[in-house]
Amino acid sequence: MYLSMKSGLRNQLAEKMAGEITLSDSPGKALKKWRMSFDIPQGVLSDHLEVSPSVISDYESGRRKSPGTAVVGKIVDTILSIDEANGGKNIQKFAKMLYSDFDEDVIYDMHDYANPVPLGLLSGAINCTPICGSMDQAIFGYTVVNSLNAIMNLSSNEFNRIYGWSTERALIFTNVSTGKSPMVAIRVTPFKPRCVVLQGIEVSKVHPLVSLMAEKDRITVLCTEMSIDKIVSTLREEKW
Repeated sequence: MYLSMKSGLRNQLAEKMAGEITLSDSPGKALKKWRMSFDIPQGVLSDHLEVSPSVISDYESGRRKSPGTAVVGKIVDTILSIDEANGGKNIQKFAKMLYSDFDEDVIYDMHDYANPVPLGLLSGAINCTPICGSMDQAIFGYTVVNSLNAIMNLSSNEFNRIYGWSTERALIFTNVSTGKSPMVAIRVTPFKPRCVVLQGIEVSKVHPLVSLMAEKDRITVLCTEMSIDKIVSTLREEKW
């Protein structure tokens, strides 16, 4: 029974990955996203596929024609097999997300992008002011989180589920008073976001420890005074 469930989850995850790559406007970028999400170097993937590293590089950069569904399926299966050989940590993480049901009092909105979105685009769309970290970043999604309810109600494992399908995302924490609490919560969990947006706070009110904690995990921190409803509606309307 356990093996059957495990196999079922793997198959659903494989379908999710292959479908996203195949249907993406930029299949190579979607492929690169998944390879990097599983922490697999190009050389390791090419070795297992028994092809030159340049083949993977050409697919990801768009220099080579997008692979067909059969090749995509083989690449996805290889990524999953490599992860299984290393303990299956990433498969477990992403498989759990297939069944992530979030309380509306915790997650206001959540979206994943098939292609990378420059952080500057998101920042400009919701009127952010930089606090620390590099703006020369790209994200693959965002989550709008009720800061207090997430910290009070989610266990560390449940907290990890707010990352959706990629940690390369912006976590937008709402109604923060100093920004310290969400950064502490991130510090004690294994996965780190690319960016944290503190909503409802002026730059002058951000706690000095926020920047110090963010720098340790290389997280870019922004803040915005835009309303929650406006943030959600604005990001949903964007066609990135």
